[in-house]
Amino acid sequence: MTALLIRRLIIEHLLMNTIFLLLGGNLGDKGTTLQNAMKLISEQIGEVEKTSSVYETKAWGVKNQPDFYNQVVQLKTKLAPLAALMAIQSVEIQLGRTKRQKWHARIIDIDILYYGNQFIGTDVLRVPHSQMHNRNFALYPLNEIAPDFIHPILKKTTTQLLEECKDNLPVKKLELQVSNG
Repeated sequence: MTALLIRRLIIEHLLMNTIFLLLGGNLGDKGTTLQNAMKLISEQIGEVEKTSSVYETKAWGVKNQPDFYNQVVQLKTKLAPLAALMAIQSVEIQLGRTKRQKWHARIIDIDILYYGNQFIGTDVLRVPHSQMHNRNFALYPLNEIAPDFIHPILKKTTTQLLEECKDNLPVKKLELQVSNG
């Protein structure tokens, strides 16, 4: 390997960021939608490294709607945080998401839980996700693939956040296999 190639590989590695995304939806063929989301994420945002199981949960906030399927994925991306957010929103639109009513039924919702160990607080993006530590539907799948990841603000592992979570909505692990491969 030449020195130039080694330098390029090192720089490329340094430009890669590990991010965790929460995928969820409660309309249509939820399993197929998660599968399609994973494919588009891999193609447009970055290589998916780990996927949690799929979990079924009751709706948060607005109760009178179908149950959600949720899954967390860990991936590597070269995209900057706001570029990643824009790519995620594009994936949601490609999958048929039209409205952005808070806590209402949707075909797909993709949230950035973590972008490396960074804190990002802008008008359009807050990372770590501001309510993740209060929601079992995010913590259960995250704990499956990243139990020791430390929340950069709360300074607690995912396992600790899950143990302390006051959310009492049931979370059911499904036998459904959804991955990018």
